[in-house]
Parts: sequence; C-alpha cells; structure tokens
Amino acid sequence: MFPLQRGRRLRANESIRSLVRETTLSPSDFMFPMFITEGENYQSEIPSMVGIYRRSIDLTVKEVKEIFALGIRAINIYVKVDESLKDNTGKEAWNPNGLMQQAIKAIKAACPEMIVMPDVALDPYSIYGHDGLIENGDIANDATNEALVKMAVSHAQAGADFVAPSDMMDGRVLRLRQGLDAAGFSNVGIMSYSAKYASAFYGPFRDALDSAPVDNAEIPKDKKTYQMDYANRIEAIKEALMDVEEGADMVMVKPGIAYLDIVREVKNAVNVPVTVFHVSGEYAMIKAASERGWLDHDKIMMEQLMCIKRAGASLISTYFAKEAAILLNK
Repeated sequence: MFPLQRGRRLRANESIRSLVRETTLSPSDFMFPMFITEGENYQSEIPSMVGIYRRSIDLTVKEVKEIFALGIRAINIYVKVDESLKDNTGKEAWNPNGLMQQAIKAIKAACPEMIVMPDVALDPYSIYGHDGLIENGDIANDATNEALVKMAVSHAQAGADFVAPSDMMDGRVLRLRQGLDAAGFSNVGIMSYSAKYASAFYGPFRDALDSAPVDNAEIPKDKKTYQMDYANRIEAIKEALMDVEEGADMVMVKPGIAYLDIVREVKNAVNVPVTVFHVSGEYAMIKAASERGWLDHDKIMMEQLMCIKRAGASLISTYFAKEAAILLNK
C-alpha cells in the first residue's frame, strides 16, 4: 500500500525537527567533575584528559564561577592528597581542615547556589589505592562503612549539598543516611554510585588522582570484589533498588555510553533521578580521535550527551560539561 504515513514529513527541515524533538539538552543537565590539589594559583593539565586540570582551591573557585555563569548547577569534586597523608585508616578523609573540606567551604562561600557533591570513597587517601580499608588481605566492608560515615559527615559540616559515595560497599547508603541524620544533616542528600562497574574506562581518572590499586600480592589486584561485573544487567537493577530503599536520593550508573542499556533499565525500575557518569576513558577517546581528524569533536560530543539523556539520565556527570554548555548557549 502506498504510504499514507511519511516519516520524512517530520524531518524536512531543522525547524520541523526541533518542533518534534523528543529529547533536549541544557547546561543544567550537566554536572562537572573537578580535581583539586594543594597549592595556590596552581593548575596542571592531566596528560590523558586533554583540557582537564588539577587546580588549587583558588583557581577551582574561579572555574566554578565561570561554569555557573554558563548554566551548570552541579559539580562533583575529587581531591589529590599528598602521599604523606595516605594510610590504611582513611583518617585524612574526615580531617575538618583537609583539602576536601577546605574546598567545599571555599566553593560554597564564593558560589552558594552551586550544588556541591564531594566524592565519598577512600581510594585517594589509601596507601593501597582501594576504596576501602584492608584487613586480612581483603576489603573490610563494615569497617569501611564506618570510615565513610565520618567522611560524609565532615563533608556535610563543610557545606556539601549531597554526598556521593562511589565505593560500592554493601549497606553504605543506609549507614550514611543514619550517620548524616544523627549528626543533624537530614537535609544533605545522597547521590549513590549504585551501578558502578569494574571498567577499564576509568584509567585516565586514576591518573588524575594517582589512585590505582597498588601492585601487592597480599591484597586484591583490582576492584572487582566490590565494583560490578560488566557482564551483569539484573544485578544493576537490584543494586539501584537497594540503594533507594536505604535512602539514596539519586542513583548513578557508571560508565555511560557503553552502558546505556543499564541506564534505561535502572530508569524504568526506580522512582528517583538517575545520574550517569560519562567517564574519563569515554572523554579521552573522543579527544584522541578528534585530534587525529577521525571524528568531528563537537558533533560526537553532543551526540553522546544527547544519547545519555535519551536513555534516561536526569543528570550527566561529564568532563565535557563546560564545552557542551558553551555550545548550547550559542
């Protein structure tokens, strides 16, 4: 039968396409991951992440003001601590005068409306590079949770709006919720890394924080005993549902583009916003390919971000946040 319905009528020109477009992007859809280091008026580019820097607190504050002016309303912050402060207790993670705590205070003082979500995990503070405490050659789940509570409460005391546990310990969301409430921070939210896979896409991030697991035969050689097996789908839904039951206000799927099927599954399963982390390796691949002229940088960047949003993301944590916001504002 000759077609009565012609899909091309709705694709005839950009004006029509924009009228019927199902998914849109805006700068407020993005969260910008930021790396903070000691010093003053200091920044250094991360070699494996072109255009991304470790910055001292003063320059971080300047950058925060710039991205807020672009319409970005959330940042996810990480710190690179001095080797001398690392141990197997994590105590520097809840130092009230620590680098993370100082950074949160400075950012909130300079830009109160920016939503600050500090990372909650022990790997930047660990001599072993793991997200938890090592006991008897393994990651001690419950002892790690106790340390994470101290860490999260210290972030809340510094002014954090949300805490972002990325450790993947069992039961940590419940313990964090209980600990924050007991300390008088019932209004501080939890954005849980619920479906965080043991992925090879994290390599450049670990360069940024010098947080890769150390080569030691007496401890786990990687993070596969707590991060998820990338062969699994149903497990991601279970983890997200458990975190919501334990008090998570948002759940995250990480990585992004390679896991869009998981994003949609989790979105369909939960009744809270879903964040997606467009991770360092995904960022680095686009940068490398575009530098060689193999891909159109801006077109690929925007296509990937749109696809993440289309899959179900309410918020996208991406190293492209600033570049994408500039393009959208044009």
